[in-house]
Amino acid sequence: MTAVVVLAAVLAAGLAGAGAYARRRRRRRAGGRRPDPAAARILFPIVGRALSRPALDAALRLARVERGTLVACYLAPVPLHLPLDAALGRECELALPLLEAVEQAAASAGVAVESRIERGRTYRHALLELIAHERYDQIVVAAAPEGAAGFAAADVAWLLHRAPGEIVVLRPGDEGPARRAIPAAA
Repeated sequence: MTAVVVLAAVLAAGLAGAGAYARRRRRRRAGGRRPDPAAARILFPIVGRALSRPALDAALRLARVERGTLVACYLAPVPLHLPLDAALGRECELALPLLEAVEQAAASAGVAVESRIERGRTYRHALLELIAHERYDQIVVAAAPEGAAGFAAADVAWLLHRAPGEIVVLRPGDEGPARRAIPAAA
C-alpha cells in the first residue's frame, strides 16, 4: 500500500523529465534474500489493459526455477504529436495496477521482481528500446487473440527476428478459469 502512495506522489509531482517513467522498484524475495545480479532475468512485457494469467504464471515459474528476477515492463505508446518524454498520466493509470498485480503475484510465489514503464512511439518501438538496454535471459510474451490489444502474430514474428535470446510465446487458449485475464483495477 505504501508503494502505491509513493507512486501516486511521484505521479503528482509531474512525471515530465526524461526517464521519469522508467521507474524501478526492487522487491526482495521472501525470507529477505537479495536477488543475485548474476541470476537469470525473465523479461515480461505488458501491453493493453489486462494481464494474461497463463503468461504471468509461466514467467513466474521460469523465474522461480532459475532463481532469477522477473522484470515486468509496461510498454507505453507515446502519440506522435507529443514529445517522447512527455508525461503520460493515462498510461500510468493503466500501468500501475497491472504492475502492482504482477508484484503481488511474484511476492506470493517468492520471486524477486523489478517493475518499470518503457515508452516508445509504438509497442514495438518501446520493446526495441527495452531490449536494447535491459539485460535478460528469456522473454515471456502473451500472444493476443485476433483483434485484441497485445502482441499480434506480426509482433511476435518481429520479436523473434529482433530480440536475441530465448523467447517464450503463450498463445491464447480457451477462456477457462485458469486462462482468464487479470483486469486492471476499476
